[in-house]
Amino acid sequence: MTRKPLIVGLGGTLRDFSSTEKALRIALDAAEAEGCETVLLAGRALDLPPYSPDDETRSEEASRLVDAIRRADGVILGSPGYHGGMSGLVKNAIDYIEDLRTDARPYLEGRAVGAVATGGGWQGAVTTMNALRDVVHALRGWNTPLGVAVNTAEPVFGPDGDCEDAKVRGQLEALGRQVAGFARAAADPAAA
Repeated sequence: MTRKPLIVGLGGTLRDFSSTEKALRIALDAAEAEGCETVLLAGRALDLPPYSPDDETRSEEASRLVDAIRRADGVILGSPGYHGGMSGLVKNAIDYIEDLRTDARPYLEGRAVGAVATGGGWQGAVTTMNALRDVVHALRGWNTPLGVAVNTAEPVFGPDGDCEDAKVRGQLEALGRQVAGFARAAADPAAA
């Protein structure tokens, strides 16, 4: 393979350095350690106009998101649990993937996709993770065997943003390695 696989992390909230963004960064760092290039689209980068399939004009941020997903060999989606599902911010960003419908690789086809969900309890985190995995399936992506639900009602991230829970850190790193490994294999089957 002549280039590093690209892994795009997409998610978070409008709150600077949210728990979801912290979790995505850990997973992306693990993918980078496996030799991948990474891009994080989080927070304000996802503050996009509501997706409209009939309006072909795109903001600079929306165009950047669509281009990054188009080039991606793997994706890590992250969302906080809002009322039993993913946030509207994340869902709207995912809706922009519709712009890939006529590509040679439409939607998330041929891409490994990991799911990370955070919530102030297990119920919200788990249902959100499952919702993300359902969306990946609908968009023809390959869900990684591991998805990570993070219960932020328990101490997880310290004041410096570092993950203080070794088990959660290990799961997020494993997810990043899975996406990287599958992305490498898909991008260069001879190396697998």
